[in-house]
Amino acid sequence: MTITGLLQEKGKPPAAAPGAVATHHYFDRDFDCTAVKLLPAEYYVTDAGVLLTTVLGSCVAACITDVEAGVAGMNHFMLPDDAEADPRGQVESMRYGGYAMDVLIAEMLRAGARRDRLKAKVFGGAAVLANMTMLNIGGRNADFVLRYLERQRIAVVAQDLRGLHARRVCLLPASGKAVVRKLRSQVDIQAVQRDEGELLRRWSAAYGNGKLIA
Repeated sequence: MTITGLLQEKGKPPAAAPGAVATHHYFDRDFDCTAVKLLPAEYYVTDAGVLLTTVLGSCVAACITDVEAGVAGMNHFMLPDDAEADPRGQVESMRYGGYAMDVLIAEMLRAGARRDRLKAKVFGGAAVLANMTMLNIGGRNADFVLRYLERQRIAVVAQDLRGLHARRVCLLPASGKAVVRKLRSQVDIQAVQRDEGELLRRWSAAYGNGKLIA
């Protein structure tokens, strides 16, 4: 059972880790609106006309909407393993897919969404880290998010997973529409490789038992 399920049984939805809510607000000239950019291990839920955007390499973002309620959310996680695998507890656990998905759904329900109306669009999981291909981080993230949503009975209405290219994803909450652009310039690709590679080196000290060990 997921964290969401366990806590819902006790009447206590999961709380996000400190610092997990995205705080990078800016004006997006492409879409001519206010936007929030998510970094790894962050999420954001909105019921207003705020564009949600992130850049993904091997990471995965889940975009979940309840269009009828006008609530939408996005997360950005880097590792498929559940937060329980982190011996340091919940402070940094939003980097794990299990906890990041649990928190996103719980926060959407708090904002007025209904579970039976939730729809998901999922993106990322590319093979962009050439020196870490044996870990297959992107593929494992992609497999994880699809399994998770199937278990939660949340329909995946669109997906763009795996492949070789990093992506920029934009979610328009009012319509639930997602716009995906593959990043093909060397400058963009190298920036994603550098940033994700550094995070993985910081977060993973060893690889064993089929898991990244923080």
